[in-house]
Amino acid sequence: MDALQLVEIAGLILVAMLLLLAGGLWIGLALLACGWLTMQFVSGGIPIGSVLATNAWSNSASWTLAALPLFVWMGEILFRTKLSEELFRGLSPWLGWLPGRLMHVNVIGCGVFGSISGSSAATTAMVAKIALPELKKRGYDEMVSLGSLAGAGTLGILIPPSITMVVYAVAANVSIIQIFLAGFLPSLIVMGLYSGYIAVWSLLHPEKMPPKPPKMSFREKLKESANLIPVTLLIILVFATLLSGVASATECAAWGVAGSLAIAAWSRNLTARAFYDSIMGAMRLTTMIMLILTGAGFMSIAMGYTGIPNALATWVDGLNLSPYALIAVLLVMYILLGTALDGLSMIVLTTVVVLPMVQQAGFDLVWFGIFLVLVVEMAEVSPPVGFNLFVLQTMSGRDSLTVAKASLPFFFLLVVTVVIITVFPDIVMLLPRLAFPN
Repeated sequence: MDALQLVEIAGLILVAMLLLLAGGLWIGLALLACGWLTMQFVSGGIPIGSVLATNAWSNSASWTLAALPLFVWMGEILFRTKLSEELFRGLSPWLGWLPGRLMHVNVIGCGVFGSISGSSAATTAMVAKIALPELKKRGYDEMVSLGSLAGAGTLGILIPPSITMVVYAVAANVSIIQIFLAGFLPSLIVMGLYSGYIAVWSLLHPEKMPPKPPKMSFREKLKESANLIPVTLLIILVFATLLSGVASATECAAWGVAGSLAIAAWSRNLTARAFYDSIMGAMRLTTMIMLILTGAGFMSIAMGYTGIPNALATWVDGLNLSPYALIAVLLVMYILLGTALDGLSMIVLTTVVVLPMVQQAGFDLVWFGIFLVLVVEMAEVSPPVGFNLFVLQTMSGRDSLTVAKASLPFFFLLVVTVVIITVFPDIVMLLPRLAFPN
């Protein structure tokens, strides 16, 4: 197919996606339908049923993905047994002085759980399950709450360990450890920008903030912070098993579930009803996520058959741009791809063409890996198929347009982060160079 035909196909698929979502069709089914539509333009008699079956099986049979339902269940247990309320009660006295107060828990919580799970979907789902009901009950602005969760949920793929980083390291033939180290400082920058935005927004809109809690003495704050101990011990348990090498990320998720059950039982919050509700809640949410993953995977495969991602990358290569112009064009290209492909598919389908031109332009492949992860984060909050938007849409009950609008400021903060690491690449390369001087 020539370039004009590919553009027409891409435009038709995008319009079909928007119409299906606007019509209220389930997100996973809309993705499957668009994948089927895309396959109609592929010549060669490829068996659509076999491709769909293989994709569905490969998505569901992943050992790494087994961490997703476990972390979701962990969040359900914390929510159903009211341990999440204790977490907020413990944090509230210490965040009262900070503009934005408890909304910063979204950023802190996603940073902590993101470093545990390595999955954007799991991080967003678990923290949203705990944070959204508490913030709504306390009177915080829903739009900023949703937007900060959509943005901060992407930290699951930027803070090591990260599945996306591993896939890129294999594709680019670079050290996985160096990629992990390179992600730490940019993740802190992202968290700082998110918290800064929340603080500035709260100062500009004081009328949308709930009343300040009454002042407490230091001793009273310590007493309230006793509520932090159970959940803090749980986080330490999961971190310790991961960092010590005792368990993988999936096994850590199992430790997290076991720990949350033990703490809930010890605090006498684990009733038979709460246990049953946590299982059913985790099952419903996991099923929804798996359907979306299957639809996104099928659509990504169909897009790969058409050759649209490779054609776009080859077109960029033919422009003969300067290094910084190349990065700017690649940024736009990946943002566009992110509206139709999931992050892993973007990496797998384009790195063969993109990496040689990036290396020829003088950019370090470790640095480009972090650039690519940040762009994948943007894809997670880019309508119409931003995966974090889907998760929050389901959990909040709000429509896709509302969730996308709420996440827009945090999308632009990711763009700012990309600009920062492009102008100051040593931010990314500092830790890898310290660890590997040669």
